[in-house]
Amino acid sequence: MTGFLGGWKANPVRECLAGMVATFALIPEVIAFAFVAGVDPSVGLYASFVISIVIAFTGGRPAMISAAAGSVALVAAGLVHAHGVQYLLLATLLCGVIQIVFGLLRLHVLMRFVSRPVRTGFVNALAILIFSAQLPHLTGVSWQTWMLLGIGLVIIYGVPRFFTAIPSPLVCIVVLTVIVTVYPMPVARVSDLGHLPDGLPLPVLPHLPLTSETLEIVFPAALAMAMVGLLESLMTARVVDDLTSTSSDKRRESVGLGLANCASGLFGGIAGCGMIGQTVGNIRYGGRGRLSTLFAGVFLLVLMVLLRPLVAQVPVAALVAIMVMVSASTFSWSSIRELTSHPPLASTVMVVTVVVVVLTHNLAAGVAVGVLLSGVFFASNVSSMLKIDRTHDPRTGSLHYAVKGEIFFASAELLEDSIEYGEPEAGNGAAITIDLSQAHIWDSTGTGAIETIVTNLKERGYAVQLTGLNQESSHLLERCAAISD
Repeated sequence: MTGFLGGWKANPVRECLAGMVATFALIPEVIAFAFVAGVDPSVGLYASFVISIVIAFTGGRPAMISAAAGSVALVAAGLVHAHGVQYLLLATLLCGVIQIVFGLLRLHVLMRFVSRPVRTGFVNALAILIFSAQLPHLTGVSWQTWMLLGIGLVIIYGVPRFFTAIPSPLVCIVVLTVIVTVYPMPVARVSDLGHLPDGLPLPVLPHLPLTSETLEIVFPAALAMAMVGLLESLMTARVVDDLTSTSSDKRRESVGLGLANCASGLFGGIAGCGMIGQTVGNIRYGGRGRLSTLFAGVFLLVLMVLLRPLVAQVPVAALVAIMVMVSASTFSWSSIRELTSHPPLASTVMVVTVVVVVLTHNLAAGVAVGVLLSGVFFASNVSSMLKIDRTHDPRTGSLHYAVKGEIFFASAELLEDSIEYGEPEAGNGAAITIDLSQAHIWDSTGTGAIETIVTNLKERGYAVQLTGLNQESSHLLERCAAISD
């Protein structure tokens, strides 16, 4: 409860202003993502409003902006195109339920397996995708659009040098809107991006038969939406943790996201998740508490309904300028310098994560590949640390193997190959001692290797003795291997 109350104690003026910045950054992205999903822009905008309101109270990461996101829209697009919007609404509800169950079962701990190079790659890939998403707004446009973009960037980066009371992106929006109003010019405006909502969202239930056939269609999409949404939200929460040097409740964030998506589905919206670009913008301009998240949602509805005619006149160039700034501030520029100073395998993981996400526009695929590579490289490094020292006593013919390191699936074969078995009946009763006092057996592959070694040596006439097993390794060997004394 203390953490919850603490999330509302930040500077209210700064929180609201930062939330306004996040709202303006949301508008073009949400409308674009709605088109990706094949739904009306109002579906994405209503969803963003509902999700922001709900997660401001139920989420575990203060100051994080959650809304209808591109990663979820990409997953939902196939369902909408094949079966229609009603199936999307049911999938959104089911997606929320899955996320709630995920959080209640504390499965968020799986995020511990996402290494820092993967997180860095995730952030850098998102920055690239955010920037590339602005390119369609700059293709085949008039020179006036480029002029406004330049003015907007000058305002965004120049105003903070002299004036910080109001976030410079808001100044950019106001100034550019005044310019195009006083001096009409051929530039795109927000009204050109799609139909804007003209009323409040109302509760609605999917008009579908609740049959096994319907569930077979909806469940795979809902599961994919839930996993992608959780992945992006928990990764975004982790990024905010690093930016603010604070911690957050990932379990509560999982449950809160599920509740927010259930609410979104009930009000005719698409599922959403944490949005790192808008979140970084919120943090950058002072957002630290739940009020910035709440106000981002409230202000979005105010803009879309009450101030719709004014918002419609905002030049798209102003929003593009904001997103360019967000892209630049999201990218981890230090990671480029660290490519040569960090271990090569870690740098490879980061680069591969970026490449996969950018090529596929699939965050889950990029992170999955990054985690897989991290696991392979880690196993390779640990297995290479296994050392086997062989000592032979010529007087007695006995052999002593001293094993040092970790014995598991990646090092078991190395251990087997290090043992000299000789020809059949070569042992003649000679003693072989395998000293495991400085080793640890981790899995059934490791116990299988020990069993194979002992069996092969005994078949050749050696008297084999295992020594130095620690308690955990001894218990695992007893359960998994059939080694007779």
